[in-house]
Amino acid sequence: MAWRSPDAPLVVSLDRRALGRYLDSLLTERRLAENSVESYGRDLLRLLEDLADRDGELLTADREALAAHLRTLTRQGLSPRSINRALSSIRGFYQHLVEIGERKDNPAENLLRPKIGRSLPKVLTEAQVQSLLAAPDVEIPLGLRDRAMIELLYATGLRVSELVGLALENLRGVREAGGRKAIDFLLLTGKGGKERAVPVGEQAQDWLDRYLSDSRPTLVKGPLHSGVFLNHRGKILTRQGFWKILKAYARSLDLPQVSPHVLRHSFATHLLEHGADLRAVQMMLGHSDIVTTEIYTHIHQHRMRSLYDRFHPRA
Repeated sequence: MAWRSPDAPLVVSLDRRALGRYLDSLLTERRLAENSVESYGRDLLRLLEDLADRDGELLTADREALAAHLRTLTRQGLSPRSINRALSSIRGFYQHLVEIGERKDNPAENLLRPKIGRSLPKVLTEAQVQSLLAAPDVEIPLGLRDRAMIELLYATGLRVSELVGLALENLRGVREAGGRKAIDFLLLTGKGGKERAVPVGEQAQDWLDRYLSDSRPTLVKGPLHSGVFLNHRGKILTRQGFWKILKAYARSLDLPQVSPHVLRHSFATHLLEHGADLRAVQMMLGHSDIVTTEIYTHIHQHRMRSLYDRFHPRA
């Protein structure tokens, strides 16, 4: 099947013939999907037309002409990701010309890709977190378990694998409350076998204590084991199981894109917004490099900028 541009002219130039043969080869020899070949075609037709507007030709274009085309795409408002895709299409075309002997060089080979900025993680507002925490029905054992899990996740910033993998021996305390030891912190072993202590806030302590005393004993079935959070069959709740539970609560509240990792991001962002030290947040999250944690300062700055723009009279 031959590739053909939907707006191909009746008189086909050498440039368009070469382009058509290249796209045909992608379909027949490399067996790329038609959608992929159409994307290559759009990128290369845009280049061909841009070169023609500047009295240039596709087959003879040099590095400077291709760099000028990429600058044009930037001025037109294309995202760095779209420009990178276009550059990949262009490189592939000229490499094909080299391989079949129609050119001796690939003029796109050393063109620099535009940098794609790291996207900021999504976070919930504090009000959205409060509504999510209040969603479970704590009058039933599974609802009380869910409340304790969401409270603990937001209070500690645990990874979901750490949350569902919690064992009773990970729960540590130094205070006595009502004759029982209060759970002041979690002792965890993270990536690379590194041990870290994560403090637990009072509200999360209270809900975890209620779950352990009132709900978990009713969920345990068969031989006792040390897993903290159990499903209705008495087994350890899985990552996928908790993700589905959290998604269902978020859907009931019309909250978009809520996941365990969004709560982890919200934990870190809200701590920094309330004045927490960046290195303390790094330790609680278990990041080996503070550069990873610094992304949350960008979220904080972005939110502050947004508030300033919305409310300052001279913004």
